[in-house]
Amino acid sequence: MSILVVGSIALDTIETPTDRREDVLGGSATYFSLAASHFNPVLLVGVVGTDFPEEGIQLFHSHDIDLAGLQQVDGKTFRWSGRYHADVNVRDTLDTQLNVFESFSPAIPVQYKSASHLFLANIHPALQLEVLDQVTDPRVVIADTMNLWIESSSDQLREVIERTDIFLLSDSEARQLTEESNLLLAARRLLSWGPEHVIIKKGEHGAMLVNDGGTFFAPGYPLETVVDPTGAGDVFAGGLTGYLSRSDTVTDDRLRQAVIYGSALASYNVEDFGPERLKDLTMDRVVERVNHFKSFTTF
Repeated sequence: MSILVVGSIALDTIETPTDRREDVLGGSATYFSLAASHFNPVLLVGVVGTDFPEEGIQLFHSHDIDLAGLQQVDGKTFRWSGRYHADVNVRDTLDTQLNVFESFSPAIPVQYKSASHLFLANIHPALQLEVLDQVTDPRVVIADTMNLWIESSSDQLREVIERTDIFLLSDSEARQLTEESNLLLAARRLLSWGPEHVIIKKGEHGAMLVNDGGTFFAPGYPLETVVDPTGAGDVFAGGLTGYLSRSDTVTDDRLRQAVIYGSALASYNVEDFGPERLKDLTMDRVVERVNHFKSFTTF
């Protein structure tokens, strides 16, 4: 089994009420890959500039992340800057510089096209469709999105959703996309557009899985201290996809378990800036938190 991810790789500047960090390794493909690599090899497709640090390349290699699909072109790497409030669910984007990512066109290497699991990170729906046209019948297609594409490219996004097995989005995005204030109704509407499963991410309040088999709610892992929530949703997706990649089929029980593994990984990610906590995280520590989930959700 192998996992193909197409998304952004970035250098972030992150501000919180207590600290500020510059040139933090970020981007949806970065967070996803570091999480998913705990389960199976990851094939990464993205673009960086000539300023991308060698330490980032070495980090990918050390986690069994294949970089044959990583383009390095003249120019600067995609950069994002944001500031979190005391309530970490609220953040302000201070600056976005697309740089080399602005002209990114995903070219899927031949050896990647038969990957069993495909994750389309929250890049432009037109690029997501380009990827879908290049791959060879993956067993599971999982896609994410963002509010910008809902506002500007909803028709193309609908095409992506129709070709997706599992569709991920945040609670605010679900309401915006479906024009339904009730999240269960929003999820049902999204299911009618084609995917077999819809997962609505609710930040620190967990995640909601809806399919024809019913509804499953996973709480957020209770933490006393949250340092930096950047990338938590992509880490969740990486854990979810990685866990699913260890099986030939997607059963409802296995999908529910995958949601918990994704949540456990995401809980570690928010405990430090950027992907710092993921660098040396072991599967034993992940399983430890999965077991904690069992203890506080069983009655």
